[in-house]
Amino acid sequence: MTALNRVPSLMARAGTASALTLAAVGGSIAVPGLATDASAATMATKALKVAASKKGAPYAWGATGPRRFDCSGLTLYSYKKAGKKLPRTAAQQYNKTHHISSRSRKAGDLVFFHSGSYVYHVGIYAGHGKIWHAPKTGDVVKLERIWTKSVWYGRVS
Repeated sequence: MTALNRVPSLMARAGTASALTLAAVGGSIAVPGLATDASAATMATKALKVAASKKGAPYAWGATGPRRFDCSGLTLYSYKKAGKKLPRTAAQQYNKTHHISSRSRKAGDLVFFHSGSYVYHVGIYAGHGKIWHAPKTGDVVKLERIWTKSVWYGRVS
């Protein structure tokens, strides 16, 4: 029986119970949206760690890992390892994310570089204005400061 399923029986035994009472008897309280937010945060954190673990892997156009990557191949691979399937290209990935403001961005969110409405690059936000990404031919997966204001943010859910 999950903790969520135990709540009604605990409430019946205890009558009207406070959160502290439930906690004391090993119960839990379901808060709308909390479990989804927590699991999304866990997934994003895992994807970020996977991307960071690929530091130094060479860029190869069209590559999706595990040894070589292009930009969207790195994000696809990282989120796949975290348990979430993403489409192949940066533009397709942008269209599959929940679009968020720069003020709402969190580590593990995707950062999409654009020119007008054309999305041409993607990385994984690492916090402090930096991303993990596979930049270009002749380069490697690395942590780098975001170099432009022409970015959009997307959260994988």
